[in-house]
Amino acid sequence: MTANLMYGFQHVLTMYGGIIAVPLIVGQAAGLSGAEIGVLIASCLFMGGLATLLQTLGIPFFGCQLPLVQGVSFASVATIVAILSSGGSLASVFGAVMAAALIGLLITPIFSRIIRFFPPLVTGSVITTIGLSLMPVAANWSMGGNPKAENFGSMANIGLAAVTLLIVLLLSKIGNATISRLSILLAMVLGTIIAWATGMTDFSQAANGPAFALPTLFHFGWPEFHPAAIVSMFIVILVVLVETSADILAVGDIIDTKIDSHRLGDGLRADMVSSVVAPVFGSFTQSAFAQNVGLVAVTGVKSRYVVATSGLILLALGLLPVIGRFIAAVPTAVLGGAGLVLFGTVAASGIRTLARVNYENSMNLIIVATSIGFGMIPIAAPQFYAHFPAWVATIFHSGISSAAIMAITLNLLFNHLTAGNSDQQSVFVAGTGHASGDH
Repeated sequence: MTANLMYGFQHVLTMYGGIIAVPLIVGQAAGLSGAEIGVLIASCLFMGGLATLLQTLGIPFFGCQLPLVQGVSFASVATIVAILSSGGSLASVFGAVMAAALIGLLITPIFSRIIRFFPPLVTGSVITTIGLSLMPVAANWSMGGNPKAENFGSMANIGLAAVTLLIVLLLSKIGNATISRLSILLAMVLGTIIAWATGMTDFSQAANGPAFALPTLFHFGWPEFHPAAIVSMFIVILVVLVETSADILAVGDIIDTKIDSHRLGDGLRADMVSSVVAPVFGSFTQSAFAQNVGLVAVTGVKSRYVVATSGLILLALGLLPVIGRFIAAVPTAVLGGAGLVLFGTVAASGIRTLARVNYENSMNLIIVATSIGFGMIPIAAPQFYAHFPAWVATIFHSGISSAAIMAITLNLLFNHLTAGNSDQQSVFVAGTGHASGDH
């Protein structure tokens, strides 16, 4: 039980920055007061806990019963802010989330049947891109997290991230299996103690405010349904379905569990029904957290009950805002140091999957190269799609969905629709024989 709590808490710390970032950004965009933003954060934590319990423990037709942490999806942020900035209210955002997720729930059978179009070639490309796309997040956290802050990118912040990273590596090298598996959590605790000792973090504000608060239903008003907002949110739902499919397949690969269309469908339905219910508690679209897939790979702790424990902790945090305020005092730079290992591990898992692909006499190398390259575009150049129609920008601003769409499309074109494929394959393919001793 103690081990479950420790490992579960490690999952919560890993995704805490990501899960509170959305309500912080949305609350500021909606012009909410500090206290109201606090309510929004508590709502997102509480709903993340409910969604995690549904996904990990499962009920008939809902939940893939895999170690996947659920939380408010970052994919929806740009669309939510766009709805708010075009004159919409939080009520219209909640209405759009509910309606779009309901449509998403209805189309999950189609999504779950395309599992045969997700061979290691596709999943490896997407998992690698998930890891690489999270790297800017780790770098931003390491610099302090807030580009407007005076100390952003300071040697103190980057030094704190480096010390945290060093502690992770040292603890991982220790022969003790428990310490090695808890290396991320212990490094975060030690990093925070170092930050507190050097005056880089302050816990004095954590005691201000209520210690316990029940979530209020429809706290921000009844949802409003506007067609334009629903259509733009539905595009986000499609992105969430692609990303969650990739995460389910990734975690299945990491824990050596075969994922069939039935299990994928159960996971996607849990995702969608959580997103439909989320606005009732004041939260937004729910999806699996990619960084926690990395934590499963790093620690080797593959139990879904550990992740279910993290769901209970999230529920408690949603009811006990005082604990949330204490965790919020963990410096972002500490998260950045740990994030470098976590996100790099996701990319490494993808590379390991790609090692299983047969590159001889096939177009697979080009498919991998183009998919990962295409996935890197929005990461390397965030403004790349600025002049495209809004729906194109919404779909492709995520490197993960970009890589997934390209990998699936090219795999269909080259490996399923073989008509027109040349016997004389391209010069890139001809060059892949070097490693196998052909030359």
